[in-house]
Amino acid sequence: MCSTSSRPPASPPPVVDNGDLRYWLVLLRAPPGRQWRQLLARPEAPRSLFHEPRALLEGLGLKAPLVAYLCTPDWAGVDRDLAWLSAEPDRSIMTLADERYPALLREIASPPPVLFVMGDPAALAGLQLAIVGSRNPTQAGARTARDFAAALSTAGLTITSGLAVGIDAASHRGAIDAGGKTVAVVGTGLDQVYPRRHAGLMDDVARAGAVVSEFPVGTPPLPGHFPRRNRIISGLSTGVLVVEASLRSGSLITARAALDQGREVFAIPGSIHNPMARGCHALIKDGAKLVETVADIVEELSGFAGTTAGFAASGVPVDRPDPTALRLLKYVAWEPTSVDTLVTASGMSADEVAYLLLDLELKGHVESTPTGCYCRTTYDE
Repeated sequence: MCSTSSRPPASPPPVVDNGDLRYWLVLLRAPPGRQWRQLLARPEAPRSLFHEPRALLEGLGLKAPLVAYLCTPDWAGVDRDLAWLSAEPDRSIMTLADERYPALLREIASPPPVLFVMGDPAALAGLQLAIVGSRNPTQAGARTARDFAAALSTAGLTITSGLAVGIDAASHRGAIDAGGKTVAVVGTGLDQVYPRRHAGLMDDVARAGAVVSEFPVGTPPLPGHFPRRNRIISGLSTGVLVVEASLRSGSLITARAALDQGREVFAIPGSIHNPMARGCHALIKDGAKLVETVADIVEELSGFAGTTAGFAASGVPVDRPDPTALRLLKYVAWEPTSVDTLVTASGMSADEVAYLLLDLELKGHVESTPTGCYCRTTYDE
């Protein structure tokens, strides 16, 4: 509350006494802008801000909507945040003043002043690698994300992504299935689930690591929130791996944020005919490291303790085809190849080709297309 005199008013009574946390939370709900850094630089901020007279706040050059908010703050919203916090034991709220706040994230240009966490907050302190990509990946792209996440998490890295459909979901699931840790950064309040189909995945991520948001309780999935959360995905991580992305993909926003933050950027190349590979190719042209195996990532992260144990130098393992299937595989191109073409090229019967293609697909060496053709997904000498 503000007064017209220089005498500070009494503190507003909270429903739950959480010390300075409630002042951080009420400041978080202030009108959007970039003046919170200026506010936090004030002595005894953020608590002192809500005891200052209006004239002093106006004298700081603050915009009128912000001054009005500081005089009539949203304490009801804070009560909702604190009620959410106390409802379950696996919930945490940490501020920039909290010693648990992730050190890497604190270094970025605009670290979120408050983080809401579901799961284990210690997961945010581990060495993280972000894996991001298309919401509409190819089957091969989703499998690559899942396999890389599994291998990297087995080696001790925490896999960080955004809980979106496609590459994000495949990355979280790969880490979980391998028994590793994963972190999801979302663009809503943690009382929301977006997309709704990922309610189960969100719970699984919270059990295997943590779900994180900078947005207070009740915040819906607004479009502008997702580019904002991308800076947190990269800010938490030592590097960002882009698996599949078009030239207009939001994943490139994360990659650019990573570059601005001094993080490593990795990209997996693909076929020149695949539009989902063009974003990765653009990143590689701009200096991202081309990745073919997990060993390529280990090379760049080898300076960080604990990242090399458990990596297979040959990369993500796949089941090797038997000799007959291997003979057919050499005729399957990286672009869609019809069954008739394979029958003619291999000299095998249509039934034999169909059987071998099914075996190759199950082992991850080819993938079928909606047109009934097949594309190769692995390389064997």
